[in-house]
Amino acid sequence: MSPYGVDLPIQTTEDVLFGSQFNQPKELPTDFSVDLSFLPDITQDNKQQNLSEYGHETQKELDGSISRNEDSSIFMDESSLSYPDATQPSPEASGVCPPMTPMTPMTPVTPASESSGIVPQLQNIVSTVNLACKLDLKNIALRARNAEYNPKRFAAVIMRIREPRTTALIFSSGKIVCTGAKSEEQSRLAARKYARVVQKLGFPAKFLDFKIQNMVGSCDVRFPIRLEGLVLTHPQFSSYEPELFPGLIYRMVKPRIVLLIFVSGKVVLTGAKERSEIYEAFENIYPILKAFKKAS
Repeated sequence: MSPYGVDLPIQTTEDVLFGSQFNQPKELPTDFSVDLSFLPDITQDNKQQNLSEYGHETQKELDGSISRNEDSSIFMDESSLSYPDATQPSPEASGVCPPMTPMTPMTPVTPASESSGIVPQLQNIVSTVNLACKLDLKNIALRARNAEYNPKRFAAVIMRIREPRTTALIFSSGKIVCTGAKSEEQSRLAARKYARVVQKLGFPAKFLDFKIQNMVGSCDVRFPIRLEGLVLTHPQFSSYEPELFPGLIYRMVKPRIVLLIFVSGKVVLTGAKERSEIYEAFENIYPILKAFKKAS
């Protein structure tokens, strides 16, 4: 204890000697050296050699990776070239279920070798012709034979001839509609006869723009048909209302023909402009009718 009541650290002789020894900076000898004999000798040439070797190894690794990529791409190209028709794996093979699509009835394809052996018969041909002059229908009805005119019922003169057995509608504008002929030649001949009758009555009639507007044919397939099954299989083409009309109405797209099909096997074809369209439509519908033949 000090006389002032404060404990002071007491330094001994050893502390003074060792403290002075460590606190004072030591001077390194001038001949100070470090033994580096255990390290390998690295010179400038060695450095360049090591760097070059490292560079070569890195380049080899890069070349190897590039070559591997090229090989894989070559293999892929070879596989794609060797199988040009290869497609993506099917949904069944990949385990993915394909999306469901609505099913639509397919129209049966007519076999090229199958022929019905039935030729539809033409029943009616509708044609038009232009006389290119205005007509006095009352004068024509009074002076011509086999002619009737009732303007309150119909605004045309109705005229008939026996050979060919046809009927004509004669309008005041000079247009004539000829119906009832059984062939194209008969329809044209009948139209010329009506034009000649009008000429004899004193009108400057000509014969222009003769055209067949409609052909109607019919035939019999000689077996009964299940119309209910046909309308269920081909709803986009067929309409069948037995309470309103006993026949099934089938609207064919190509050729553009309307067919009336009856249970008895009778078929009526209408809407054709040429005879060949009637024949083609029947050959298209015959296999379908045969598929729905009633069991006897």
